[in-house]
Amino acid sequence: MMENVGIYTPPEQKSSDNVAVSDTFNPALGSEDLEVTESAQNKLAEIVNQSDEDVEGIRIYVGGGGCGGMSYGMTFTDQGSDYDTVLQFDDFKIFVDVVALNYLRGAQIDYVQEVGRERFVFNNVFAETGGSGTCGGCGSAGGGCA
Repeated sequence: MMENVGIYTPPEQKSSDNVAVSDTFNPALGSEDLEVTESAQNKLAEIVNQSDEDVEGIRIYVGGGGCGGMSYGMTFTDQGSDYDTVLQFDDFKIFVDVVALNYLRGAQIDYVQEVGRERFVFNNVFAETGGSGTCGGCGSAGGGCA
C-alpha cells in the first residue's frame, strides 16, 4: 500500500522580467489563434439559432492524417470540457480542444457560396505547424502511403 505519496507541483516558471508566469490553463481563444470570417460567423449563428437541440456552441475537431493530411470538421456541442479553448461570438461559441488547436492555430474558417454548392472551408491550416497537407512519398495520385 502506498502511503503519503503527495501531489506533484511543477516549479514556477519565470518570464524574462523575473515575474512569475502562471501555469494555469487559459481557455480564451483569440482571432490570432483561429480566424472566423464574417460570412462563416453569420452562417454559424444562423445554424445554431435554427437548431431544435440544446446547443451551447460549435465544436471544431481534427481527424487523423494520412496521405491527404488532417481532416477538419464541425459539430454541435451541448457543453464544453475542461480542455477546451473558447472563441466567443454574440450568438454562439466555438469550442476547440487543446490538441485540435495545435493543428488549427493560425487557420481561417470561411463560408463559401458557389453555384450549387455551399460549404465551410478551413484555410491555411498549416500556418503554424508547417507541412503541406499531403504525403511526400505517395507516388502516383492513386495513393499507396504506408
